[in-house]
Order: sequence, then C-alpha cells, then structure tokens
Amino acid sequence: MADLVATPGQTVGPFFHYALPFPGDRELVRRGSPGSVWLHGHVYDGAGVGMPDALLEIRQADASGVVPEIEGSLRRDGAGFTGWGRSNTDPNGHYWFSTVEPGPTRPSAPAFFAVTVFARGLLNRLFTRIYLPGELDGDPLLAGLDEADRSTLVAVRENDGSLRFDVHLQGPRETVFLTYPGHS
Repeated sequence: MADLVATPGQTVGPFFHYALPFPGDRELVRRGSPGSVWLHGHVYDGAGVGMPDALLEIRQADASGVVPEIEGSLRRDGAGFTGWGRSNTDPNGHYWFSTVEPGPTRPSAPAFFAVTVFARGLLNRLFTRIYLPGELDGDPLLAGLDEADRSTLVAVRENDGSLRFDVHLQGPRETVFLTYPGHS
C-alpha cells in the first residue's frame, strides 16, 4: 500500500455568518436575568483592526464551579444551563455573550472561560482562556507566564459590571493562545 501524503491546510473561514450562528447562540442565560453578566469584546487582526468575520465559542463552569454535563444545544429554552455558547463578530469585530460568571472548578484556583477562536486566514482554530479579574494565584498556566502575557488572558471589569476581553490575533498585544494534545 502506498504512503499517504498529507494535503495542505485550508483556512477556516470566512463563512461563519452564513453557516454557524443560530438564534440564542450567545445567550447562555437571558440577558438581564438575575446573576447574568455581559461578556464582550473585540477580535483584532495584526494591524489592530476589528475582524468582521470571526467567531468565538466559550465553554465554562456554572457559578458554583461545576462544568455542566449537558451538551451545548441549538434549543436553549428549557435545556438548562449548558455552559456553552457561540458568538460571531459584527462589522466592527465586536462579540458578546450573556452568561453567568463561572466559579472555580477546583479549590484555590481562579475561574475562567475556555475560548475557541475561528477567523479568516487561520489554518486551524485557536484556544485561549478568559480569567475573571481578581485573585489569580493557584493556576499553573498563569504562574508560568510573565506579567505582560498573563494580562492578555484577564478580562476587565467595566463600570456597568460587564466583562470586557479583547482578542488580538497578532502583534504586540497578541493574546496568549494554548495548544492541547490532539490539536495542532
């Protein structure tokens, strides 16, 4: 049998606005409901320009730190909190989610959102985290980063209580991205 040769990678977009969004995809809980928080920001390219055709997915624990075992669902009503959401960006590169603040998944660890980023020009999706502002000790990932890199993973609490987190795909403010086994 002949050896198989790998084919070159293909970029992952830009088709998100047509194929992947669905009603309620960014509302893990109803916006404005008790305990809800607005998580939002921009996705920027290497020149600092907002990307109108990016898509973010989040996976998170609930407020008590339990990661739901319910799969993400296209049917949000009555499905319970799934801990999963998807948001495409608008023409200025802005995204948003209505969700709850995750609790720590283990004692003395900071809480975070797990994030996957899809955008034009990427040969594969990117993984990162959004940590809640505050006490960040107890996380081995953060402990291994210098202050400048660590700051790219921490949301900013705005005056209205919302959380802002901007993703920079390249450049001097590039967000720290993660590699997981099995994902190149």
